[in-house]
Amino acid sequence: MRAIECLKYGDAENLVLSTVKKPTPKDNEVLIKICATSVTASDVLIRRMNEPMIPKFILQLIFGFGRPRNPVLGMVSAGIVMAKGKNVTLFETGDEVFGYGSMSPTKRRFGSYAEYICLPEDWNLALKPDNLSFEEAAAIPYGGLLASHLLKKASINKGDKVLIYGASGSIGTMAIQLAKHMGAYVTSVCSRKNFDLVKSLGSDKMIDYTLKNAEAQLETYNYVIDAVGNSKSSTLKEKSKKALTSNGKYISIDHGTPLTPKEAFLNLKSLAEQEKITPVIDCIYPLEKMAEAHKYVEMGHKRGNVIITI
Repeated sequence: MRAIECLKYGDAENLVLSTVKKPTPKDNEVLIKICATSVTASDVLIRRMNEPMIPKFILQLIFGFGRPRNPVLGMVSAGIVMAKGKNVTLFETGDEVFGYGSMSPTKRRFGSYAEYICLPEDWNLALKPDNLSFEEAAAIPYGGLLASHLLKKASINKGDKVLIYGASGSIGTMAIQLAKHMGAYVTSVCSRKNFDLVKSLGSDKMIDYTLKNAEAQLETYNYVIDAVGNSKSSTLKEKSKKALTSNGKYISIDHGTPLTPKEAFLNLKSLAEQEKITPVIDCIYPLEKMAEAHKYVEMGHKRGNVIITI
């Protein structure tokens, strides 16, 4: 089968189109013909592997030294079940599904930068919502699960004021919608060109982080959600960390290891079916243009998700 392999850590040019062995499902697994996957900020971080010495060493302990232990990256899958193991009961051949290859820090599987992947039936895998295309379904798991992780640390009540820093990315666009679903008054921090996007997702107020003295627009918030972490900073961001009510809370994507429980995944599926959340797609590339897609994500200005069709 065709797959994109990461030959070594570093530049996007290290991602090459190869022919690799097609996987065979184990007794509890399904074989999925992938129709769409996504390129995430985490994929870029793993491919680059240019973190400071200690974090880099820890990451390479997990993923491999010099090159990824599994050279086929990618954790998001949307496609069709082509075969199943003898113990599988939740899925049938021909089912349209979507999934995410991570259940916990110790239960994760890469390999969605390819034509086929095998996943255990009891992982983050479910029937694709009928109202979504494969591309749209592939735009849900990464941002949706990480946004769910952030908001689970909050106890949002109706009317609570929530600031989302990095509101136009894959995590931020989902965080806006989930926070609104919980009854929050949402202020989105992004560039002015993305105001229309975040407003369409439910944002009540917008702050352009590129403006001089943008911090003057800050109010006080019950929760400040940092959807970009340490990768980006500004005076506005530093000021927002303190723009809290007396019992307010600052929550960053870089605080702790994100958890991706199945109940959160199934909740995203349900909300998508009810059209309570809308996946946001910036652009779509074919598998052969994976390096180009990585370069675009690496620039750090994507709106929502970058999708790969296979």
